[in-house]
Amino acid sequence: MQSLTKDELEEIFSIAREVARQEIEARLPIHKDIIDLKEAIEKLTGAQLKTEEKLTQLEEAQIGVQERVTRLEEATIRVQERLERLEISVEKLAEAQLRTEERLAKVEDRLDRIEAIVEKLAEAQLRTEERLNDLQKQVGGISHAIGFQLEDRAYKSLPKLLQTDFGIIVKEKLLRRFIKTKYDKTFEINIFGKAEKDGKELYIVGEAKTNLSTRHIDDFTDKLEELKEILQTELLPIMVTYMTEPEVYDYAKNKGIKIYYSYDFEFIT
Repeated sequence: MQSLTKDELEEIFSIAREVARQEIEARLPIHKDIIDLKEAIEKLTGAQLKTEEKLTQLEEAQIGVQERVTRLEEATIRVQERLERLEISVEKLAEAQLRTEERLAKVEDRLDRIEAIVEKLAEAQLRTEERLNDLQKQVGGISHAIGFQLEDRAYKSLPKLLQTDFGIIVKEKLLRRFIKTKYDKTFEINIFGKAEKDGKELYIVGEAKTNLSTRHIDDFTDKLEELKEILQTELLPIMVTYMTEPEVYDYAKNKGIKIYYSYDFEFIT
């Protein structure tokens, strides 16, 4: 092979350098695009990661919302169930109220009937009371008549009995008297009259009772105390009656009161 000269070699090297430069310049834009593409891919990858993170967060939020919706649906079901039970209770209450109103209506009817009966009973009671008042007046009249008859017999018979039993001489006719106390109180004395014993003046004071009781004796004793203050003299207390119990007789005797029975007196002719 023929050796190349220096000039030829330099020319070859120059051509080679030019070819290499052109090759490099031809490849440089592609490399830059690759680098830009790589950077774009990296940015896209980063954006994709962020998007995935947001999607993950969104999915988690959606799951939370779904859970809340589920709980809300469950709560709504419970509320509906309670409302249904409440509606049933209200219906039962309404039925009970209706039954109560019906019972009240029946009670009102019964009350109306009872009121009518009570009014009739009140009218009957009023009539009964009126008849009782009339009867009491009649009985009172009879009682007074019997009492007056007892007093009248006592007026006639007592002077002789008192002289026989006590040596008392009746100085004036025995009669009924109304005596006024120093306190302006007026009370009735069935048997009253002036008498004398052993030259000493005294008063006969007596009460007439158809059926003598201890209460009558106590009332009479109270009258005697007031009479002693008014008359300022000795009193001979006596009580006349148709009948009394033995213990009442003893009670009067212990009080210093002489009892005469109707059979001790003469009958009025």
